[in-house]
Amino acid sequence: MGKLIYAAITSVDGYIADRAAQFGWAVPDDELHAFVNDLVRPAGTFLYGRRMFEVMKVWEDPSFAEGGPAPVADFSKLWRAANKIVYSGTLEGVDTARTRLERRFDADAVRELKASTTAELAIGGAGLAAAAFAAGLIDEVHLFPAPVSVGGGTASLPDFRVNLELVEAQRFASGFAHLHYRVRN
Repeated sequence: MGKLIYAAITSVDGYIADRAAQFGWAVPDDELHAFVNDLVRPAGTFLYGRRMFEVMKVWEDPSFAEGGPAPVADFSKLWRAANKIVYSGTLEGVDTARTRLERRFDADAVRELKASTTAELAIGGAGLAAAAFAAGLIDEVHLFPAPVSVGGGTASLPDFRVNLELVEAQRFASGFAHLHYRVRN
């Protein structure tokens, strides 16, 4: 059975984007990028909401990573090799390989996907993650707080109680941290 993993780079006060929907403060350095790559490497499928997919689809073009640091090129390959499921009622279609569009989030279908695979599943986007948390589908949470407080914006975690057990914590030279939690259902 595959695990569903939620990972998010956040501000130290818990936002994935500020009030202006900006997240330039969240750009990882090479050390953090390589760590995140290793975290998502076992993922066979990425689950995205529309907005997260629109941010992430730049990785479809190999030239996006050309000439960049090794972790950027590595992530580009990882992203293109994985299957993607995009949940959106407004997208007219998807234009990336290995990607399918679902009009609505179906918790039972995700439960079946988890049961039918040994590969991990990675979920991206706070809104989609909130629906998965509400359905009891998320197994692990990896938060990467940046050394910045933005004072508001898009919260990384849902606005309801989620019980977590800290598994591991570490820091990076850039001031980012990694908090790895197991969800307690």
